[in-house]
Amino acid sequence: LVIKKRTDSRPRDEWFDWLNGKWLDTFAPQGPWIVTSDEIKDPQVLDISTYINGERKQHNNTGQMLYPVNKIIEYISAIITLEPGDLISTGTISGVGATTGTFMKKGDKVEIEISGIGVLKNSVAASKK
Repeated sequence: LVIKKRTDSRPRDEWFDWLNGKWLDTFAPQGPWIVTSDEIKDPQVLDISTYINGERKQHNNTGQMLYPVNKIIEYISAIITLEPGDLISTGTISGVGATTGTFMKKGDKVEIEISGIGVLKNSVAASKK
């Protein structure tokens, strides 16, 4: 499963800053396929790339994650009960706007690809303010 985080440019709230850009309607698109754990032999060897208007902006491998998938699941399941269908979003790889000074704008075409899973394609839309 590919989950893309969309961020919002609305004014930031000191306490909820990290949530404000992630929890609005239409944010965190998912898909286009759901892959079960038995279909991925090793979740730590998947290449991930992000393209904006056809130009690769991010590329890395899940082997570079700060915490391996099994440890993330172990940690979360010690706090809450994970149910079939639950999603865990682990964050992003380097190369995003905050570090490069370039940000997505209305009309941009965004593609996120994970090897062996597929490509998630979306267009950036303007806020409905």
